This record gives sequence, structure tokens and C-alpha cells, in this order.
Amino acid sequence: MSEALVIIPTYNEIENISNIIDAVMKLPDEFEVLIIDDASPDGTQDAVRAKMSQYPGRVHMETRKGKLGLGTAYIHGFRWALQKDYQYVIEMDADFSHNPEDLPKLYHECKDRGADMSIGSRYITGVNVVNWPMGRVLMSYFASMYVRIVTGMPLRDATAGFVCYSRKVLETLNLDKIQFKGYAFQIEMKYKVYNKKFKIVEVPIVFVNRMLGSSKMNSSIFGEAVFGVISLRLKKLFGRL
Repeated sequence: MSEALVIIPTYNEIENISNIIDAVMKLPDEFEVLIIDDASPDGTQDAVRAKMSQYPGRVHMETRKGKLGLGTAYIHGFRWALQKDYQYVIEMDADFSHNPEDLPKLYHECKDRGADMSIGSRYITGVNVVNWPMGRVLMSYFASMYVRIVTGMPLRDATAGFVCYSRKVLETLNLDKIQFKGYAFQIEMKYKVYNKKFKIVEVPIVFVNRMLGSSKMNSSIFGEAVFGVISLRLKKLFGRL
């Protein structure tokens, strides 16, 4: 059994899922993969089962009954990981916007260099985003700046979804108290880790917009983040975080 688990939530990722699993399996570090699938009707689950047979003991799948949100998918995965003996748990997208070859950088930042949380950061060395419309680049960049100002977290990419957690971080957080399901989930997790004084390190990556499949981002998810940040800050100020 590997000490590092990569959690990949999916909904209709048939174009990408086999290739992303193969890419993780070929890395020199031995990662395991947990797919959390929200009842994809496009054959994603069948493709994952084929990979489970190809890589026995290294590819796992949990299925849910419908689209229940990104945050709840990761919480499901965190609980699954904590029931096992994994020491490092990594969030990653299925669509190759996160390069699997960057997984070892996040993993070793925690394992070998003492980070409790390592973040694959698009903005720590400038703006490292490829194939996004300029409007979306600006929205994402200024969203992270907004989060930094409101929360006081010294992070350049607070909305990043490519993140490695050490086991002790996940054991310390009360996963029942995670409030947000969408875009704001990533902010909430970092804010709670930051307020518990864990060591957070941003690792530079290049983010590439998906080539296949469709994005799950929408205006309601972004709106949750805008107002969710204010909610998090108020809870901190009033001692309710």
C-alpha cells in the first residue's frame, strides 16, 4: 500500500479518466488513486473499473447517487483515506488542468520538506495559466487577491484545487463542520488550516485549461466563493470558525 493517495472527483470525464489514471500510475513515486464519481452517465465508472483491473490495489472508486458537489466529494475521499493508512492525500482534477507530473513536487514538499499543506499555485511566480480566456484569468487572479485581503492569508492562490494534505491536518480538522460545497470549499479548507497554524507552502505549477470534456464552473459556484469568504472572516472574528 502506498502512503500517498490522489483523490479525483468525476462527473462525465470519459474523455480523460483513463489517461489521467495511466499518467499517475507511471510516475516514479507510487501513488494510489481514489475516484469519487457522482453517477456519471457517460461510462466513466466502467472506464475506472477497467483501470482497477489493470492496476489492482492501486486504483479505487467510490460512487455516489448524483451530483453532490466538489466539496462533499473531497470530504468523502478524506474520510475514506483516514480509515486507511495513507499519510498524504492529494486533491487533483481529472481533466489534465493539473499536470500529473507535478504530483511528486507537492508530495515531497510535505514528505521531505516539512509542509503540512502544499498548494500547486498558479500565481506564486506570476500568472501561469494556459488557454484560459483573459476574462477568466483576471477573475481567478483577482478572486485570490480578494481572498487574501479579506482573510489575511498570505497565499497567492487561495482558490487552487491542486493540494496535498498531511494526514495530521485532516485528522485535526472537523470535517463535519466544512460548510461549502463548490468553489468556496477550497478557500475554506485553506483558511481553517491557516488558522490552526499549520505550515502551508505554495509550489509553482502551470495550469492548463481542459482540452476535452466540459467545465463544471458556473456563476453560482463563483458567487458562493465571493460571499463565503466574508462569512468565513466574520466567523473568525466572532470566534465561530
